[in-house]
Amino acid sequence: MAKAPKSIFVCAECGATSTRWVGRCPECEAWNSMEETAPIAPERQVGAPPAPKSPAVRFRDLSVSDYLRSETGMCELDRVLGGGLVAGSVVLISGEPGIGKSTLLLQIGAKLCSERRVLYVSGEESGGQLRLRYNRLGVEGDELYLLTETNTDAILGECRRISPDVIIIDSVQTLWSERFSSAPGSVTQVKEGALSFISYAKTVGAAVFLVGHVNKEGGISGPKMLEHMVDVVLCFEGERTHAYRIIRAAKNRYGSTNEIGVFEMGDRGLREIPNPSEVLLAERPRNVSGSCAGCVLEGSRPLVTEIQALASKSVYASPKRTSDGFDSNRLSLLLAVLERRLGLRFSENDVYLNIAGGMRLDEPAADLAVALALISGITDKLLPDSLIAFGELGLAGEVRAVSQAEYRVKEAVRLGFTEILLPKRSLTRHLKVPEGVRLIGVSSIYEALPLLAPRSGES
Repeated sequence: MAKAPKSIFVCAECGATSTRWVGRCPECEAWNSMEETAPIAPERQVGAPPAPKSPAVRFRDLSVSDYLRSETGMCELDRVLGGGLVAGSVVLISGEPGIGKSTLLLQIGAKLCSERRVLYVSGEESGGQLRLRYNRLGVEGDELYLLTETNTDAILGECRRISPDVIIIDSVQTLWSERFSSAPGSVTQVKEGALSFISYAKTVGAAVFLVGHVNKEGGISGPKMLEHMVDVVLCFEGERTHAYRIIRAAKNRYGSTNEIGVFEMGDRGLREIPNPSEVLLAERPRNVSGSCAGCVLEGSRPLVTEIQALASKSVYASPKRTSDGFDSNRLSLLLAVLERRLGLRFSENDVYLNIAGGMRLDEPAADLAVALALISGITDKLLPDSLIAFGELGLAGEVRAVSQAEYRVKEAVRLGFTEILLPKRSLTRHLKVPEGVRLIGVSSIYEALPLLAPRSGES
């Protein structure tokens, strides 16, 4: 009888196992992802198979309790979660170091502890460090508990003792169990630690927040299957040099993945931004070329932001293309269309594109505003400050219709824009605007060129 191996190698990306180390995973083909760990002895089945914990029932006999989803006290977070926190759910929050994950979770705990018992488990900071943050944020609550522990079994024992309604684990990479010989942060420890809290959440109905660090490749540290195990995956984004932070849902079993929540980082923690469009346009310069306002949809929320473009004569054989907040491949496509259809010499210029406020635009409806900003930047001609644009740009220079034009127009009118440039096919009888606001429908980029005006003193 062959002896069981003393150790096995597990892929950190897909969880595939191997009895020897290999440089490339045979399943997902990721390089240098195999980590050594102790094998888990399989349990033998004795006698008859176990009966299920609950019998099968018909879908039509199922009911949803009124208390299943409850508000967290932070409207921006509730929007991303799909309306509130679901009892028994497991939420994974990922983000780069220093982005504000611990600050956000401590504020969430302070909001929730007014009606529920919250246990904050820290494996990275001491009680004194957390007390300093607690005082700085000005949070308070009698039902907010702190536990500085990394042993999974000890944490679960304390959970059974105080029976919290919400558990916050900061972070899942610090969990370890004596049942496994591998080090904390290994594939086995992270997977089994997360599985223990998922099982606890589903059994007692407590909601669990897990913090996951981001590695240098931009993914969540630990096994890739961790994202499949949890119910919700939230990405906490933003530059540490910018004040604004954005929460996006990469996965949500209880709601849409298109919603975002916007926060501003201050000395008293994170502040919700219920109206991000006004904040993003507050510092917009006037009478400057290369600037255009655009409107995109983030879920059900129309978001208006400023798009800035700059073109300068290149001194390199290969001109630079720098994009911040906009897909670089999409930028290259738009530059090719403008050069081929309008004859603008972008191939001789370095091009810089920036989405003000650190926002990121992924929707094709931003194409028209980006194209106008690029045209204004290279020609040094001005766009009206009262103009806003949205629409998708095709390879032939045509402007294609986008969805939810009515919501975009309403947001533009509310912010004071009087000239709204949109696809001609989106002009319907349902679009009604107040007096003094003009809707300009265009079917191609050529029809938008008359809106560009030379600087004062130029012919």
